[in-house]
Amino acid sequence: MEIDPGDLLLFARIVECGSFSLAAARVQLPKSTVSRRLSLLETQLGERLLQRTTRKLVLTEFGASLLEHARRVTEETEAAGALAQHRQGAPSGLLRVSMPADFANLVMGALLARFMNQYPAIALELDLSPRRVDLVAENFDLAIRMGALPDDATLAARRIVLSTLGLYAAPAYTGLRGLPEHPDDLFQHDLLSLPPRTNGLTRWTLQRGKTLWERDLPVRMMANSPDLLVRMARTGVGIAASTEQLALPYLQTGELVRVLPDWCFPTVTAWAVFPGRRLMPAKTRVFLDMLEASFEAGAAV
Repeated sequence: MEIDPGDLLLFARIVECGSFSLAAARVQLPKSTVSRRLSLLETQLGERLLQRTTRKLVLTEFGASLLEHARRVTEETEAAGALAQHRQGAPSGLLRVSMPADFANLVMGALLARFMNQYPAIALELDLSPRRVDLVAENFDLAIRMGALPDDATLAARRIVLSTLGLYAAPAYTGLRGLPEHPDDLFQHDLLSLPPRTNGLTRWTLQRGKTLWERDLPVRMMANSPDLLVRMARTGVGIAASTEQLALPYLQTGELVRVLPDWCFPTVTAWAVFPGRRLMPAKTRVFLDMLEASFEAGAAV
């Protein structure tokens, strides 16, 4: 059964106004049209929604149940109208964003500064904790998340940027322990890795062209901060898995060297994730637009 959302909206207006005449004036339709459309809706549903008396309208039991759905249609319609009305205006309000701390420190500083200068009516609240926030329950507008995303029908996502991870170590470490020539040699080295770890081992997947190497390796240090891992590698305590962006400054100064340069980890995707079942506020839309434009242009890296 297909029900016209406009008829549900009209039903909600009749109940809200308490009469056909007031509802007709509210929606700017003839009273006869309003009455006829409600009668057709009742016929389609096979039950009465309202009991008409000379003094008032009374909801039937079925009408009261349907009213909740009709009000949702009304709320969404009003929200859409408000969004369209204010789309051209200056976005404003509190924008709550969750993202990894390393990502914020590495690539987001300049972008956030531009955003705040361009949209002075928007206040930013950033959550840089490693936990995965519940966007809907905790009322976050957007989150930046790395890697594969779980299947969640309540959320929508857009790809922001792809990151390549390689292996890096300090010359002091390689001078003492040597350079691995094949991934199998990593078992003889001190490794610094991101989670997850199972039974004391961490699975690394490396690829060289179409060749894939995947093993569970003993890890000397595990941390959920890529920035900390690369800084530890810089001190000479081991070989770290890191993004090219994080390692580049130390490669340029000679404090790090690339290990197994022909091998790399599978590309990691950074996603912008946001609630998918509600209209996107203007403040979120302009932030997402700037994210996409900045990474496409390479301005934020």
